[in-house]
Amino acid sequence: MKISKLTLAIATVLGASASASAFAMDLYVDTKTKQIYAEPGSGRELMGSFERVQDAPAKTAEKSDKAEIAAIREDLALKQNEIKALEEHVVASREERAKNDEKWFNKISMRGYTQLRYNQPLSGDRTSSDPELKSVGDSSIKDNSGFSFRRVRLVFSGDVNEYVSLYLQPDFASNVSDSQQHFVQLRDAYADLAFDKKHEYRIRAGQSKVPFGWENLQSSQNRLSLDRNDALNSAVPSERDLGLFAYWTPEHVQKLWKDLTKKGLKTSGDYGIAGVGVYNGQGINRAETNDDLYAIARATYPIELNFLGYPFKGQVLEVGAAALSGQFSSTTADMTLLGSGKKILKADLDKTLIRDKTVREDRVGVHAILFPQPFGLQAEWNWGKGGTLNPDGNGGKGSFESQDLRGGYVQASYKIDKVFRADGVLIPYAKWQTYRGAWKGANNSPRISTDEIEVGVEYQIMKALELTLAYSTMDRTNTSNLGQASGDLGRAQLQWNY
Repeated sequence: MKISKLTLAIATVLGASASASAFAMDLYVDTKTKQIYAEPGSGRELMGSFERVQDAPAKTAEKSDKAEIAAIREDLALKQNEIKALEEHVVASREERAKNDEKWFNKISMRGYTQLRYNQPLSGDRTSSDPELKSVGDSSIKDNSGFSFRRVRLVFSGDVNEYVSLYLQPDFASNVSDSQQHFVQLRDAYADLAFDKKHEYRIRAGQSKVPFGWENLQSSQNRLSLDRNDALNSAVPSERDLGLFAYWTPEHVQKLWKDLTKKGLKTSGDYGIAGVGVYNGQGINRAETNDDLYAIARATYPIELNFLGYPFKGQVLEVGAAALSGQFSSTTADMTLLGSGKKILKADLDKTLIRDKTVREDRVGVHAILFPQPFGLQAEWNWGKGGTLNPDGNGGKGSFESQDLRGGYVQASYKIDKVFRADGVLIPYAKWQTYRGAWKGANNSPRISTDEIEVGVEYQIMKALELTLAYSTMDRTNTSNLGQASGDLGRAQLQWNY
C-alpha cells in the first residue's frame, strides 16, 4: 500500500504541477514517513526533477516537426534560387543563340556529291590513226582509260538575310591535261538578290548557269543520263558564265517544283518561269575578249495534267523555249587534219579573224518534259548559226565563219519505286541524240557531227548512294583532228551524296 500511495502522491503532484507549468519540478521524500513533498524541509531528501511523462514525446515530436518544416522551407528556398538561376541562364543562352543565328555564317549549309566513273570500249575506233573515239561530254572516253572522277563537288549555300542568298560551288575533279588531274576549279559563285520575301522576283549576279535549255540547267547530281546532250550544251559548254540574270517565279510554281523534288523526281531547279540576262559569253572561268555581251531570254511553265483525268492525274508537263545572241571569240591553236595531213596554223587563223576572232552566234531552243510518274519523256531541240572553223577558207589556210547548226535529243524513262528497299528506286532509260554544228568549247570551234544512242538504268539504292549502268553506241567527231570515229562502250558510274 505504501508504494501505491507513493505512486498516487507523485501522480497527483505531477498533475497539479503540469497544469500550472510546463517546466520540470523538484520533489522531496520524508525519510521516515515516505511522504512526497514539493518543498524542502526537515527530514526530507531531494528525489530529483520530474515532469509529466505523457507530455515529453509530444513536445519532442513538436520540436522535431518544426525542425523538419524549417529544413524543408530552407531546402525549398535553395531550390527556388537554383530554378531562378537556371531560368536566367536559359534566357541568356536563348538571347545569345538568337544573336548568333542572325550572323550570316551560321546560316550557311554544306552539301555535295562525288561521281566515280568507268568507261570500257567494246568495239570501234580506239587509236589516233583510226581516229580515236572521244567525247566532248566526257574526257575519260578515250583509249587506255580506266576509272576517273567525273565530279567531286562541294556546295556552300545559305541566306545572308531575307533578301540576299549566296551559292558557292568548287569542283575537285577538273583536269588540266591527261597527266595533270584533280585540280580545284570554280564552278558557281553567285548571289541571289530578291525584291520580296517570297523570292518571286530576284536577280542572280556572278558566275552561274546560263538559262538555255532544260537539261543544261539540271544538276549532274540529278541528271539521269551520264552526259548532257551535245546539241544544246554546245551553246554554253560547262553550262556557266559570268553575268547578270533576272528571274520571276510565282509562289505556286515554286511550290509545285518543290513538291516534284520531294517525290524524288529530277527537276532542273528554279530558274524562273521567265528569265532574261546578259553575260560575257566566252565560257566558264575565261576572261572576256570582246566588247560584246551575250543576251538571253527564256520562258518555261509546268502544267498539271489533272484536268485530263486518268491516266494523266498527277502528271506534270513542263514546256518552254529560249533564245540567245552574242559574239564569240574562239581560242585558236595549231591543228593537223586527220587523213589529209593538212595543217591549220594558229598564226594564220589569227591573221584572218574578223573583229578580233569574233563571229556572231544566234540560237533558239525548245523543250518539253513529262516527269516520270511513272513514265517520263524529255525532248529538246535547237536551231541557229554559230562561228566555226572552215579548214578550206582563206585560200586553204583556214578561217572562221557563221554556219548553220541544229540538233537535240529524246529521252524516255520509267520510274519504279521500292526496289529491294523502301527507299530504293530503279529508273531504266533510253536516250537518242544528234547534232550538227560548232563546238566552241574546243580550240578553233570545230564543226562536229554527233549521233548517239544510250540505254541504261539508274538504281537509287538509298538517298546517299546511286549506281548507273549504261551501254552507248556513238559516232562522233574528234575535235582535235576533225576525224569521224565510232564505237560501242560499256559505262558505269557510282555516285555518293552527302
